[in-house]
Amino acid sequence: MSKVIQAALASFGMSGMVFHGPSLKVNPNFNLHSILERTKSLSEKDYPESTIIRSFEELIAQDEVDLVIINTPDNLHYSMCKQALEAGKHVVVEKPFTQEVEQANELIKLAKDKNRILSVYQNRRWDNDFLTVKKILKEGIVGRLAEFESHFDRYRNFIQEGTWKEEGDKRHGVLFNLGSHMIDQVVQLFGKPKSITAHLDTLRDGGQVKDYYDIRLQYNDFAAILKSSYLIREPGPRYSLYGTLGTFHKWGIDPQEEMLKNGHLPNEPNWGTDSEEDWGVLNTEWNGLNYKGTIETVPGNYNAFYENIYDTIVNGAELAVKPEESRDIIQLLDYCLQSDEEKRTVFL
Repeated sequence: MSKVIQAALASFGMSGMVFHGPSLKVNPNFNLHSILERTKSLSEKDYPESTIIRSFEELIAQDEVDLVIINTPDNLHYSMCKQALEAGKHVVVEKPFTQEVEQANELIKLAKDKNRILSVYQNRRWDNDFLTVKKILKEGIVGRLAEFESHFDRYRNFIQEGTWKEEGDKRHGVLFNLGSHMIDQVVQLFGKPKSITAHLDTLRDGGQVKDYYDIRLQYNDFAAILKSSYLIREPGPRYSLYGTLGTFHKWGIDPQEEMLKNGHLPNEPNWGTDSEEDWGVLNTEWNGLNYKGTIETVPGNYNAFYENIYDTIVNGAELAVKPEESRDIIQLLDYCLQSDEEKRTVFL
C-alpha cells in the first residue's frame, strides 16, 4: 500500500478554503489530518473528518502529521516555517516565501539539516494561460521574442476593510502579493534578467500600501514588462508576445480560482480548460504561410503542485518549486523596491 501523507493547514482563510483544501481533498495520496482555526470551526462543513486545532504549537506537536502548510499572513511565514521544520515536518509555504532573503536562506539550510522538503506554493506556474504562453515560446511560433508583456489587473476602487493586505510596510501590497507570482513566471520562462526598472504607486484614495506597479525586466535582446493595478475596470490582454514573425494576445484569466471559489473540486471533467471564446489570438508566419486565428488554451492544473510534493517526499523526485528559486524571487522584489525608491535602473 502506498503511503498517505498526513497534512495540516495552518489556517483556514481564503487560501485554505480555495486552494490547498480542495487539492488535498481530491488527492488520494493525502489526508487533511488537521486544520488550525483559533476561534471558529468553519472547516467542519467541508472537512468533517479533519481535527480542528486551536494553536500552532499544538498543530506541529502532532506526531502523525507529516506535512504542514503555512498559509498565514506574510509576516508569519518565516517564524512558522522555522517552528514546523524544527518539529521535523515537511513544509509548504504560501508565496511570498519570506519577507527577507536572509530569512529564506536560514530556512533552506534548516530544511537541509533536518532532511525535510520545503517548497513554496507558486501555483500560477500551472495557470492555463501561462502554460499556453510557455508552449508558444518553446515552439518559436512568434519568432525571436522582441517584447513580453504580462498584466495582473483588478478593479477594486475601495480599501477592503479587515484584511492585513491593505496595511503594513513596503513589503505588503500588490508587489509582494501578485508580483511574486508574475516575476516567478518570467524567471521560469527566461531566467534572471540583466536589469530591473520599477515604478510603484498607491492609486486608490486612502490607500496605505502600493496598489500599482510597472516593472521592466531587461534581457539581452528583449524586455519583459509586468504591470498590475487595482484600478483597471476594463482589462486589456493578460499576456502579449511580440516577435519577429508574429504577435500573440491572451485575454482573461485562468478559471481555476473562480471555479474553486464557487465550490467546484479540481477533479471535475475538463478542469482548467477555457471555452473557445477565451482562446488567445495569434497572428504569425509559419513555414512561409500567414496564419491569423485563435489558439486553444493548454489546460491548467493546480493539482500538479501537490502531486509533485507527494512524489518528492515518497519517491525522491525532483522538487518542482525549489525554495532557492522562491528566495531569488524575494531578491528580485527587493531590487524592484530599490529601483522605485532610488528612481533608477538596478543592474544585477
